[in-house]
This record gives sequence, structure tokens and C-alpha cells, in this order.
Amino acid sequence: MAIYKRFIKGGVPEYLAHHYWWAYLWDKSIWFFDHQPVVNAILFGQYDELLRKTLRHVDARSGARLLQLTCVYGKLTPSLFRNADNEVHLCDVATGQLQLARGKTQDIARLIHLSRMNAETLAYANDAFDQLILFFLFHELPPEARQNVYDEMARVLKPGGSVLVTEYAATPHHHPLYRFPLTRWILGTLEPFLPGFWQEDVTAKLDEALRKQGKSLAGEPHVEYCFGGFYRVMRYDLA
Repeated sequence: MAIYKRFIKGGVPEYLAHHYWWAYLWDKSIWFFDHQPVVNAILFGQYDELLRKTLRHVDARSGARLLQLTCVYGKLTPSLFRNADNEVHLCDVATGQLQLARGKTQDIARLIHLSRMNAETLAYANDAFDQLILFFLFHELPPEARQNVYDEMARVLKPGGSVLVTEYAATPHHHPLYRFPLTRWILGTLEPFLPGFWQEDVTAKLDEALRKQGKSLAGEPHVEYCFGGFYRVMRYDLA
């Protein structure tokens, strides 16, 4: 039996187990990848800059309800509370990831609510959140799963709310890491859904999902680039 099949249990999607068991589901990898130097190396030394740009756009209004879609390695989750003393919800399909997040937020446990659920089928009510936060999630999803997440985001986000997406930028044709065949191959092998995401129009996808819910974007997103245009932080505000 293939190793990844041992991790397909308890609602874990097949694509997650198949392609990322070694990164997110294996207990030893969870321990290893959550060291800050490792996370920073994976992002080519850009973690702190991306975190700074992301936190600058976190909704800090009193009473705002935030939803972080899936856990992430590093210090993003506890850092959210340095910007706002608001209620933060965090969901992930992997029990090990939720346990890791709980361990990093013990001192603010009263403010954070962890739930085990798939971002494709959220159990939250319609219009439940003021802001959704996605930190390097989309590029790890196959196209159908990404579409499901867009649809769920549009459903649970309040009119007047916002979406904060930190991700790879569109196809970086002129960046050395893309132009060099070996690094492009390594990225595409370790992140098999990244080549497809590079070509995806996030704004159009989100706008389409919102319109199905009778909602709309309030103009163009605010976009900040990082690492020579290789990464981007996007904030979308709803009308």
C-alpha cells in the first residue's frame, strides 16, 4: 500500500494525503516544519516581510470576527492578536495541525476558536465573518477544490467585509526562480498545483463566487508584491 493512503482518514481529502502527507499530516514533519528558520527558508527568506505585509491589512475593528482558513506553520496565528483583540476562528481538516495551533495560542485561548473542518465545506453560517485570511492555501489545492473554497468564502463573508490572501503572484516569467528550469521543476514537483494557480485570475474567481451570493467587490484589490514580484499580498474589500 502506498504510504499516503495511511493518511486518508477522518475526512482528510485524497489530494492532501497524496501530495502533502509528508508536509502536513506526518507528526514528525509537523514538528520539523514549524521551526521558524525552516519556514523562512521555504519562502526564500521572505517570511517576515510577508507576515508584516499581511498583518498590516488585518481587520482590527472592535468586534470584528476573523476566520483563518487552515493552519499555517510559523508565527502568523499568534501574531494576529498583536493587531486586534478580536475573536478569531481557525479551521483545518488535519487534527495534528489544530493541535499545533492550540499549543502556540495557549495564552490567548479565550479569543481563538479552533474547529476541524474542510475549507471546501465550512459549517459556519452565512455572513458569519468580517474578514477571511488565507496564507498560502490556494496554490496547494487542485482546481475543483479551489473553486469550492471560493464559493464557501463568498457564502460566509459579510457584505462590507474583506478577504486577505497571501500567495504566489501570477506566473513570474521574469523571476530567476522561474526562468531557471531546475528551480521551476522543483517548485512544480513539490507543489503540483502551483503551475495551475500561477495562471488563475484570483480576482475574477472571487468576484464570480461573490456574485452567486448576491455580493460584490468594492473595486480593485489592494496588492503588495514581495521578492521581486514572486509573492503577493492581496486585500479584497466587499461592497
